Amino acid sequence: MKERTGTTGLVFNEPLLWEMGRTGRSGMSPPPRDVEPAEVCEELQGKGPDFPDLSEPEVVRHYTRLSQWNFGVDSGMYPLGSCTMKYNPKTNERQAARKGFASAHPLLPDELSQGALRLMAELERCLAQITGMDAGTLQPAAGAQGELTGMLIIHRWFENRDDRRTKIIVPDTAHGTNPASAALCGFRALAARSGPHGILLPETIEELMDDETAGVMVTNPNTLGLFEENMEEISRIVHERGGLVYCDGANMNALMGLVDMASTGIDILHLNLHKTFSTPHGGGGPGSGPVMVRKELEPFLPVPRVVEDESGALRLSENHPLSIGKVHTFYGNFGVMVKALSYILSMGPNLKRASELAVLNANYIKELLKDTYHLPYDRTCMHECVFTDALQQSYGVTTLDISKRLMDYGFHPPTIYFPLVVKGALMIEPTETESKETIDTFIESMRSIAREAREEPDLLLNAPHYCKTERLDETGAARKPCLAG
Repeated sequence: MKERTGTTGLVFNEPLLWEMGRTGRSGMSPPPRDVEPAEVCEELQGKGPDFPDLSEPEVVRHYTRLSQWNFGVDSGMYPLGSCTMKYNPKTNERQAARKGFASAHPLLPDELSQGALRLMAELERCLAQITGMDAGTLQPAAGAQGELTGMLIIHRWFENRDDRRTKIIVPDTAHGTNPASAALCGFRALAARSGPHGILLPETIEELMDDETAGVMVTNPNTLGLFEENMEEISRIVHERGGLVYCDGANMNALMGLVDMASTGIDILHLNLHKTFSTPHGGGGPGSGPVMVRKELEPFLPVPRVVEDESGALRLSENHPLSIGKVHTFYGNFGVMVKALSYILSMGPNLKRASELAVLNANYIKELLKDTYHLPYDRTCMHECVFTDALQQSYGVTTLDISKRLMDYGFHPPTIYFPLVVKGALMIEPTETESKETIDTFIESMRSIAREAREEPDLLLNAPHYCKTERLDETGAARKPCLAG
């Protein structure tokens, strides 16, 4: 390719603050003291915090340089499959920063929190309309906690019916946290193999579903980026045997305005506001994983719940005797909710267009790279596509090498070695927010890397070459992490 997105440029080395400081430097000018300094008792001398003395430019440059080492959606394309790392409009950040929201104390009484409560009620209503479900909770702090909440609801549902169920079906194309969430609620996960086309077959569920099985956890679209088109038949089988259908909706960015999830037979659905609905994702949070349910499961939702009293005022109600209780302190990550509602209201009907473009971009990449990288499922995908390193292995090049080399071209690597059902997986999700020009540059970069694998494989085996550091010993870092400052 003619020109790479990534360059060598000015990349600063940055020591620890304690290595930079010199006694007597200061970044502030405190007012003169009007009291005499106090004597520190002998036992405490030398035991206080060891803060370095730094000037203002040293502090500002330190954190600015560290920030320049970061890579995120504001820097470039972030094609992490199954994570929806899309650009998020800054207007939603501004709404969340409004003083009335950002400074609201969580212990304010209901009568002084009507704006915040109204926002939560409106967000619940919007999410119900988008998914086709009847009610929901905003409490869970992330997708995995949303899964846990859904499993707790299923457990309480059967407990209330005096029906003991011990197993739950989890497909091999589900998100990795699904079986863990089920296990935390006392269920044993039964693995369900996907069919030859990468989706669940009704006959597989028919074979596994019995009177001891609580239901099925389905990720839709699944982690292969494929729509589970047999959901209605699968739901019918599960319901006929008294079970419930849980859907991991982390990949809802592909379905907004296109699929009524309730019509496919889903009973419980979690969403990731920090993926689909605007909040920047990554770096450990904060997130939000609302759980939406059918009407008959509404009594089991976590408390407190936002309800309207006789006067039309909103309040937080704990009076729900069948509730699973609290799953998060206070009412969830409120700032994320503000951003999500801002996104939904500003997008309106264009939410559907966002999903259409996300699907279009993924299929565009799939079609233009499928002759360069092995495509295990050559069919229309949804929001992401999955390749493998099978065509590069004869040159001694692996998925890890490809992803490391991609960093030299100025792109964050895609998700690798997941899903586990595909050996050597390269899982790519372009999202709807990337332009055709950016996607074309990404495709050209991937093709260039494939040529290098054939002609100069050592370039990949030693990559990256132009990053802040060379290839790290990741195995050593995982087994012997250095956590000391």
